[in-house]
Amino acid sequence: MKNGKKLIEECVRMILLLVAVSIVAFLLITKAPIDPLVSYVGTNSTLSEAAKEEIEEEWGLNRPLSERFIKWANHALHGDFGMSITYKKPVIEIIKTRFLYSIVLMMLAWGLSGVIGFILGVSCGMHQGGILDKFVKIFCLIMKSAPVFWVGLLALTIFAVQLGWFPIGMAVPVGKLAEDVTISDRIYHLILPVFTLTIVNISEVVLYTRQKVIEIMNSDFILYAKARGESNIQLVKRHILRNVALPAITVQFASFNELFGGMALAETVFAYPGIGNAITSAAMNADVPLLLGIAVFSAVFVFVGNLIANFLYGVFDPRIREGETHE
Repeated sequence: MKNGKKLIEECVRMILLLVAVSIVAFLLITKAPIDPLVSYVGTNSTLSEAAKEEIEEEWGLNRPLSERFIKWANHALHGDFGMSITYKKPVIEIIKTRFLYSIVLMMLAWGLSGVIGFILGVSCGMHQGGILDKFVKIFCLIMKSAPVFWVGLLALTIFAVQLGWFPIGMAVPVGKLAEDVTISDRIYHLILPVFTLTIVNISEVVLYTRQKVIEIMNSDFILYAKARGESNIQLVKRHILRNVALPAITVQFASFNELFGGMALAETVFAYPGIGNAITSAAMNADVPLLLGIAVFSAVFVFVGNLIANFLYGVFDPRIREGETHE
């Protein structure tokens, strides 16, 4: 009963969020200084005024803003997000295709940054003031202030251009037929984008985990455990992991939004054909249908991520499940 009520509440929250995101995104995009008609036909177009008016009528650009939004929302509720001006394809088809690329990139970077960041945070906290701790802390502070595109360009310059270890961009080899592309080809092209997003988003969980471990190591029950002769491995297994895991997961899920935003810049740098690259292209061409579709999709994606986080809280901390059961 409790779980059913909570699920209904979350569904209502998601519906309200989608309505708010749709309205705000529609207003911001339609009020942008870029004219979608000019982006479509070009500044030096030889089309007659009659032809341009016909295009405006087809897209509904000459109708009131409220009427355009209601029409778009009505079609969106039926799964029709319109045609993309940039790609000349249905928006939902573009999102499905691009999402498959982006989800692999994002999940790999998110998972690696969480796991590696947690391990480094625990190690640095256990050996506070050591060489590893000082190096990792300085590295994290630098990465925390470094723009994603700058790190991506740096990685591209060093590892792809100068050393030639990895391809310059794209998700598959240029000129290779789709049926000839292997899994190793895709992994090879994923390494640099994943590396970039991982090191840019690793700082938060490393620094937070490190600080929590230091606090735990200075607590009385750790001093008592050391007095009983427990080794560092035993301290980590019995005391540190269960006290640090939940806060670390919370921080990692909180960085989900930042990773989603940084993905757009990384995909642009590496010419990776994902959602982020589509956002950049759509913004440059004032592709209103595609931008609105991606905005709604992104809101759902982040919301679902938060729901998963709430579920994992109960998995990692039984006290949360017990609290919900007794209510």
